[in-house]
Amino acid sequence: MNKLQLRRYAKLLAKTGVAVKKGQWVVVEAELDQPEFVEMCVEELYRAGAGKVTVEWQHQPLALLNYKYAKEEVLSHFAKWEIEKLEYRKEELPAMLYLDSADPDGLAGVDQEKYTAVRSARSKVTKPYRDAMENRYQWCIAAVPGKAWAKKVFPNLMVNTAVEKLWDCILSASRADGPDPVREWARHNDEIAKRCDALNRLGLVSLEYKSSNGTDFKVGLLPEAVFLGGGEEDLKGRYFNPNIPSEEIFTSPKAGDAEGIVYSTKPLSYQGELIEDFSVRFEGGKAVEVKAKKNADLLKKMISMDEGAAMLGEVALIAYDSPINNQGVLYYNTLFDENASCHLALGRGFTNCVKDYDRYTNDELHAMGINDSVIHVDFMIGSKDLEIVGVTKNGSRVQIFKNGNWAI
Repeated sequence: MNKLQLRRYAKLLAKTGVAVKKGQWVVVEAELDQPEFVEMCVEELYRAGAGKVTVEWQHQPLALLNYKYAKEEVLSHFAKWEIEKLEYRKEELPAMLYLDSADPDGLAGVDQEKYTAVRSARSKVTKPYRDAMENRYQWCIAAVPGKAWAKKVFPNLMVNTAVEKLWDCILSASRADGPDPVREWARHNDEIAKRCDALNRLGLVSLEYKSSNGTDFKVGLLPEAVFLGGGEEDLKGRYFNPNIPSEEIFTSPKAGDAEGIVYSTKPLSYQGELIEDFSVRFEGGKAVEVKAKKNADLLKKMISMDEGAAMLGEVALIAYDSPINNQGVLYYNTLFDENASCHLALGRGFTNCVKDYDRYTNDELHAMGINDSVIHVDFMIGSKDLEIVGVTKNGSRVQIFKNGNWAI
């Protein structure tokens, strides 16, 4: 891979993704797959003004070994130093750069009962810290290719060729394959902002989805909510891009207001395994029935993680004719696949989707209808014939999507 282009990508993540400020502490979380690129990111973060950059390495095979041999109570326990670390992060609020390269099948075979129980126990400890930090720092999730991930996407290629091919796809999808990705993202963010403004002027109270695959679904929207997309601001007014790539325009719907059935159009990678060919049926705002050709039990466990796990936290609109979908690549990775076409998310909603959210407490925002949960899991429902109609406050019906693409 061309090192100059990788350097441009690293600069994009530092200046546009995290958008690091002078003297700021940045934490980079990464797997062991691309250490040279991590070095580039660290250098570009310093060049952009970071005062300190810390790298925290992850390794998926070690996680699998821990779940295989360690006891559930051991994995669920938080040591004193871990609590102190959470406290420190809550006070210092470092910017976060997450570089994803995990194998979509990397935890296949793990004891899912044990895994779910451990996640649930640990989430009860981490959630108050996450809530306290929400909207108070910059963060960005991006990707680099791992060998196992590359082979999953391109099974007929040799490993090194597959990695190079995945690099090409990641850079293209991330709008980072040209001479000035930072400038390209400024233009992209401006286009998304204009689309958000157009949607917000409509005063929508619900969205209705229909597709020939069987999707027939209606979801209510909060009157106080707004559509967002691309870059966003934290409570200090710092503008950053939480996802690179990102093609979506999204909002958090009204918790408990969803009826009908939706069918997935891409596999869902969850807890290191793939859930495939599935449907979710809603009644009274909750997922009351799920079916899947592969890993249906895992899907059922997911929506039972807590009370909010069976309700929606996000509706996201992306044209079927999107740059990522037009690549014709199935990434088996939510960061990319969710930006290929329309998706929904079960679990936690986004408090910053409420207008003037900084005037309210988290409890008040949840009382308004922003869903709360320990999970937030996106799944794709966009199709080439998806129709979406918006209903306005006065009862008017507006065609939002036609034949899978924007109609406004």
